[in-house]
Amino acid sequence: MTLTAEALTQLIINRRSTFPKQYVAGKKIDDAIIEQMLVNATWAPSHKLTEPWQFMVFTGEGLNQFANYQAAMYKEKEAASFKEDKYQKMQTNPLLASHIIAIGMNRSDKVPETEEIAAVSCAVQNMYLTATAYGVGCYWTTGGVTYYEEAKSFFGLTENDKLLGFLYVGEIAIPSVPGKRSPVSEKVKWIQ
Repeated sequence: MTLTAEALTQLIINRRSTFPKQYVAGKKIDDAIIEQMLVNATWAPSHKLTEPWQFMVFTGEGLNQFANYQAAMYKEKEAASFKEDKYQKMQTNPLLASHIIAIGMNRSDKVPETEEIAAVSCAVQNMYLTATAYGVGCYWTTGGVTYYEEAKSFFGLTENDKLLGFLYVGEIAIPSVPGKRSPVSEKVKWIQ
């Protein structure tokens, strides 16, 4: 393996969320990069090897299908509190991305649900790091239809599964600002 510890540290430190408004609109990322992101996701740890992640990739005309579906469901479900600007954002933001990866968790009875959610989160982190290595932007959102139970079937999930959001992927036009973190010493206690 040729990756140095310093190179890995730099990859982790430089990982950023890049939002759809920061993408080159209409610029398509090579499907091979998306495929590598998905392959790398499958190498995430999962207790008892349940591999609970399930992904659905939208690109090309699929982005329109995604946008139309989520906007229509929002309009239907939130009729009493409907906001036109939110509806329009649900229609237009997906079209700024090259790909959108729906993030699902297939529920297993072998381990507690929390462990399955953690495994899927690790898989998403692998996708984030892979995108960073390729110079591609991405953003994990739990907005849109994520928490609508009725949306699960559209994304190939059963009632016991969970929809954990969407990873938007795009060519970076406007880079994110460097990240900040508080000192690790504020979050760690060593017992020696």
